[in-house]
Amino acid sequence: MSSGMNPQKMLKQMQKMQAEMERVQLELQDEYVSATAGGGVVTATVSGGLEVKSIIINPKIVDPEDVEMLSDTIVAAVNEAMRQAQELAQRRIGEITGGLSGLGIPGM
Repeated sequence: MSSGMNPQKMLKQMQKMQAEMERVQLELQDEYVSATAGGGVVTATVSGGLEVKSIIINPKIVDPEDVEMLSDTIVAAVNEAMRQAQELAQRRIGEITGGLSGLGIPGM
């Protein structure tokens, strides 16, 4: 009664998948997504490894009387960039895992 599954072959495939995932995770550290908020007055750039790389603020919108609006705009841009970075990571890992998710990748 053979199930047709070769445990050694399965293990090799899993090891190959793990090596590919590690490679992609390293590559994601050097891939970036950017998002804007407030009509483009704030731009946040985040790596595929979910690290904020930069925040660019158009000086024309800096109003000392309304720092709260600036803070809200920064948060919106960072949150959108983080969402896009997570989508990037999910796409890249999904290419390896065939769509399986939650394999120990941050934010997945």
